[in-house]
Amino acid sequence: MSDATQPGITLPSDSHHARRDISASAIAAGVVAVLVSFGGTAVLMVQAGHAAGLDAARIGSWIGSLSLAFGLGGAFYSLRTGLPIVMAWSTPGAALLVTALVGVPFNEAIGAYILAAGLTLACGLFGWIDPILRRIPGEIAAAMLAGVLLNFGMGIFSNVARQPGLVLAMCVTYLLCRRWAPRYAVLLVMVVAIALAFALDLIQLNLLDWSLTQFVWTTPEFSAQAAVSLGIPLFVVAMASQNLPGLAILQAAGYRPPASRIVAATGLLGLLAAPFGAHSVTMGAISAAICTGPEAHPDPAKRYIAAATYGLGYVALSVVAGAVAVFFQALPAALLAALAGLALLGTIMGGMSAAMVNPQRREAALITLLATASGFSFWGIGSAFWGLVAGLLAHAAFELRRRK
Repeated sequence: MSDATQPGITLPSDSHHARRDISASAIAAGVVAVLVSFGGTAVLMVQAGHAAGLDAARIGSWIGSLSLAFGLGGAFYSLRTGLPIVMAWSTPGAALLVTALVGVPFNEAIGAYILAAGLTLACGLFGWIDPILRRIPGEIAAAMLAGVLLNFGMGIFSNVARQPGLVLAMCVTYLLCRRWAPRYAVLLVMVVAIALAFALDLIQLNLLDWSLTQFVWTTPEFSAQAAVSLGIPLFVVAMASQNLPGLAILQAAGYRPPASRIVAATGLLGLLAAPFGAHSVTMGAISAAICTGPEAHPDPAKRYIAAATYGLGYVALSVVAGAVAVFFQALPAALLAALAGLALLGTIMGGMSAAMVNPQRREAALITLLATASGFSFWGIGSAFWGLVAGLLAHAAFELRRRK
């Protein structure tokens, strides 16, 4: 078995193959991943910045530097290796900062960001990630993937009451396209949704200010208080809630990425971007599921185009990051939720199928799925990590019973 993928997935030998691997479905998957991930997290960073008393320039620098760092990193890695490497910002980390950043001098917060990125880089350089990933059974990884995404699928129907005309039109478009043009279903749903939202006057653009991002340097200062209250929690949350689940999602999709090297790359990118306000560069989870699913391309070896599109999309967004964050606040929440759910239906189905295929591991996989889908958090760490823990404990207990 190759260290990159499972047998049956043939990767391109060099980046020149990208020209003939480009497809509309892969590009659409990358664009949808940008819409879903940016719309969900940029608002949190705007809220955290306002709570900490940051001006618009520093908030824009924060979002812009992150977008540029992981956008370039993910696009380069995807095109270079042919693997769909999706990097992202830490959504749980952004949620943590909404309250934790209040009262902390921003230059000390930058020092804490550098500490968190340095710890991530060390984990990658010392090769601590690959042994962990190798010990996660495929069924457990697939169940975690399905559990992470299950609420997105249910979000299609829970949002019908909020915007019935919009969401039902998206569902009808999806069903028709799955019958007549399955590869372009998500792309056409996105076009119809945005056009209908404009027609129904659900998007308010009058408050937008399309000013360019100012990348503002902040000289870091290091303090024990910021390290304990920000640096260590950011590192733990990023590793447990983003990096390990993100790598497990790649594994569930059939890829075998060089995990430690990729995590080291996220740490290095985080170090470079931190003085401009970037709190954490991590592996993507939900966005990775969109870019590595069958909707992106029937051939797994060509899904890296979706990841590269996602990365280049973020590079473009970094130029007007602050204004785009306000734009996503103007989009109907029901549109983003339904679009994410429809884009992930195939991935949810694949994850559930793979999780339940082995009768001996089916019960542990079910425990993983239920714990992950529950959405509970503990010590600031989300349910994706705890679902993995629960599934691995159940798997170990059942294996011990079988051996006896």
